[in-house]
Amino acid sequence: MEDTVTTNLGDTISFDIEGSGPPLIFLAGAGPFREIDPATTQTAQRAADFGLTTVVYDRIGRGKSFGSEPITLDREVAALARLVDFVGGTAAVCGHSSGSAIALCAAVSGVAINRLALWEVPFFGTPEHTRRWADDSISMLETGDNVHAVELFTRDMPEDFRDGLRDSPIWEELITHAQSLRPDAEALAWFDAEPLTQRLGDLTIPIHAMVGGSTFDEMHMAADAIEIAVDSATKEVMPGADHNWEVEPMARTLARWVANG
Repeated sequence: MEDTVTTNLGDTISFDIEGSGPPLIFLAGAGPFREIDPATTQTAQRAADFGLTTVVYDRIGRGKSFGSEPITLDREVAALARLVDFVGGTAAVCGHSSGSAIALCAAVSGVAINRLALWEVPFFGTPEHTRRWADDSISMLETGDNVHAVELFTRDMPEDFRDGLRDSPIWEELITHAQSLRPDAEALAWFDAEPLTQRLGDLTIPIHAMVGGSTFDEMHMAADAIEIAVDSATKEVMPGADHNWEVEPMARTLARWVANG
């Protein structure tokens, strides 16, 4: 069932809600939204079959969700907080890629997340490198240079993965919705700004950091660092490749993990 909510900052968020049971909200990373991301919707539907209430939403500036520019990290956190409130005041969250960094930022800032599933949080390098990359990306977005902003945003991805992305329809979608990438840049810069023992060390909620069986070394680095930094964090290698999970095992794992809360 499709529905909409309005955040306390005036943004309109469109989402699909399925099932009945403990709530789980899916938070997309850089680029995806419901129309072009059937795998997340299918995962949510299967997890609902296994006894959860699931929410898949379009982030601000994508699909059917909208708000004025600039689209900032604070507004993405407010969108997630509004959805958590809608489903009952507390919820588990599953972040994908840079969406995981947004989810971690939301948890640290006090959004009522009771469990966090993180799929392949990316590491970009030193805090200085990531901050410079984020600032340059945001500067291009502020001048409306979407093409070069997307080029820069994807610069540090593995070459084969980036070439495949450029040759896919998702590349044009990234350019069209480039203004929605600013929260991702801000969140990744926040994630890399200081040692994770300091950044995340106060979190006590269960965190499950997952990576695919065939993925990039940087994804393992981030998951390992989260597991070390947070006492309640665990890591698991799951079926998946090229930064994407496999629907059925992911749905089963999430349903079991959320229900254990």
